[in-house]
Amino acid sequence: MLTNKQKKYLRSEAHSLNPIFQIGKDGTSTKQINSINDALKVKELIKVKLLGTCPQSINEVSIDICSKTRAEVVHIIGHTIILYKQSEKRIYKLP
Repeated sequence: MLTNKQKKYLRSEAHSLNPIFQIGKDGTSTKQINSINDALKVKELIKVKLLGTCPQSINEVSIDICSKTRAEVVHIIGHTIILYKQSEKRIYKLP
């Protein structure tokens, strides 16, 4: 569980990141979840963007991704989700 101070730090770090995944009309698939999990293992902090054609709400998608990858939602803004999952080689030193 991330504290507010840690979330604030991660939000500032994610500001310059571009979304590396887009979720469209098919919603979240198993293949996409696996790819997101692999990216989290390497990068720790990623952005996922929901397209307008996505049948699920942003909250449903974030809950689905987090429950299957054990990641944590740092922030949801608009149609973008910022996710964090600590990896073995720590990239971000949380306060």
